[in-house]
Amino acid sequence: MSTKKITLAFCTYNRAERLEKLVEAIRRQTTSTPFDILAVNNNSTDHTLTELERLAKLSGPVLRYVTETEQGIVAARNRAIAECLDSGVMIFIDDDEIPLPGLIESAAHSILQQGAECVGGKVALDFSTHARPHWLKDELLGFLAEVDYGNEPFWIKDTSTPIWTANIAYDMRMFRENSELRFDKRYDRKGKVIGGGSDAAMFATLLKQGSRIYYNPGMCVLHDVEPWRLHRSYFLKLHYRSGMRKAYNELPNYPRTLFGIPPFMIKQLLKHSLKTVWMYLTCNPGKLRQTMNASYALGLIAGYRLKNKIPHQS
Repeated sequence: MSTKKITLAFCTYNRAERLEKLVEAIRRQTTSTPFDILAVNNNSTDHTLTELERLAKLSGPVLRYVTETEQGIVAARNRAIAECLDSGVMIFIDDDEIPLPGLIESAAHSILQQGAECVGGKVALDFSTHARPHWLKDELLGFLAEVDYGNEPFWIKDTSTPIWTANIAYDMRMFRENSELRFDKRYDRKGKVIGGGSDAAMFATLLKQGSRIYYNPGMCVLHDVEPWRLHRSYFLKLHYRSGMRKAYNELPNYPRTLFGIPPFMIKQLLKHSLKTVWMYLTCNPGKLRQTMNASYALGLIAGYRLKNKIPHQS
């Protein structure tokens, strides 16, 4: 085990056509400390394994790959942790991203020199392949994983500046010293479906336990936005599922209910629904964002019903 060994890991599912560009960009990274690359194949049904085998034979930093047979991003991420326990630093990016120059060096410096236990950087959205819709305002880009907290580094102290596995690095001592510190299966995502949240849950856990978390803008990736995410329905489904997970996994059972639903949830849904209707009638430019709030409120009710197995009223 080397406390300075660096591994850049990514989980991949049915994106064989992107792997060559991704691995080439990783291998172009210049660092003062050698690094290797880990690919976790999560039961891809395309030619991912054949492509990884081919790329592993090319020159440059070593590419090793494993297959995680349990379907789901949580199992894949936790497999990456298990495979990197002998590394000092593990960097996570997604398989639909391209790391920009300086990412690995910046991440390693923050952990090995500045004492960060977790560090994240910028995630810039790439609309060069699929054009940005006119209705996709800046305030919505965060829901496509964009992260940009400016060009000055800082220590993260609260949930107002979250960082995601789209571009994050960990001091692996945290995972070696605590075998329970892993991504939470309650927030799983299987295949190319909407939602998840296991990286947000990990971020919240690290904050709660007082980990040293850092934002370093020198870490930057370009995130390719797939066309199926560039629809209003995606944002509504994302918030609905987020509300479901919140109610199912985190909220308590409330003693006072109306038809099995806590009154405050019904009140929230009515409030957001009426506001949504009004904003559409008045052509308010914030109507999509408000509809997302209503979708989240509906998801809370659906998640609470599911948790308590409340039958639908006939």
